[in-house]
Amino acid sequence: MSMMRPQNPPKVPTMPQGNEIAVYTTYLKAQQAVDKLSDVGFAVQGVTIVGHDLHMVERVLGRLTYPRIAMAGFASGAWFGVFVGLLLSLFGDGQTVVIFTALLVGGAFGLLFSVLSYALTRGKRDFTSSSQIVAARYVLLCIPQSAGEARALLQTHGVAGDWVPNPTGYYTPSAPGSASYGAGPAAQDAPAPGPQRTYGQAIDESGGKAVPQAPARPQYGAMRPVEPNTADAADGNSAPAGPAGDGGEDLQATQVRKPRDLENPDNPFSPPKE
Repeated sequence: MSMMRPQNPPKVPTMPQGNEIAVYTTYLKAQQAVDKLSDVGFAVQGVTIVGHDLHMVERVLGRLTYPRIAMAGFASGAWFGVFVGLLLSLFGDGQTVVIFTALLVGGAFGLLFSVLSYALTRGKRDFTSSSQIVAARYVLLCIPQSAGEARALLQTHGVAGDWVPNPTGYYTPSAPGSASYGAGPAAQDAPAPGPQRTYGQAIDESGGKAVPQAPARPQYGAMRPVEPNTADAADGNSAPAGPAGDGGEDLQATQVRKPRDLENPDNPFSPPKE
């Protein structure tokens, strides 16, 4: 086994490098695994414990009341009074009296200060708690040169971990079970494909039936059918329809027609034929 020099922590915070050799659900298990490697003589300088999915956990310890606040304040003040009494007893006589007096004075000040501080909060926080930073899982990393040896030692001593890292980078539980706290969300079922749509035809989303659409506006240059006039159709003098313009209105060319009386050959006022 080659000896490795201790790793110096980088001055700038950076992510550690190495291969994953084991994953644990608690920090205590990860610490025990590193202790086991150290006991068998493995160079633990190349091992790193990394916590994933960090959570700030505040554990409620109990309810606050005035008697409890008073007792805690008296105790903290009494300890401070004993310390001051010991210092004063070094420079005078009557050590027992000085220490006892300092204890009572310190306890009284601590009790008074605690009760006043709690009264100023007006019951906004009537409980005691302790805060911790907890990770959902703890990954054990090792330098690539010794990762295989470290993994074999952990398996030999029965501390291989709660999860086994696979090549894809995910963690596979060693035993099947329900998803634990801190695990990623389960994959949702893909939505069923809807009915195929026809180009230019609207589909009702609720029932999946085709919805009739309003007639589209005529395009520029398209001819619009015009009902022929009965009188003009008999004489054959109907004007041709022009191209449809914007807004759906037909632009028809104006045709100048001669009066019917002038076209009658028996009319004496009709112009002579050429």
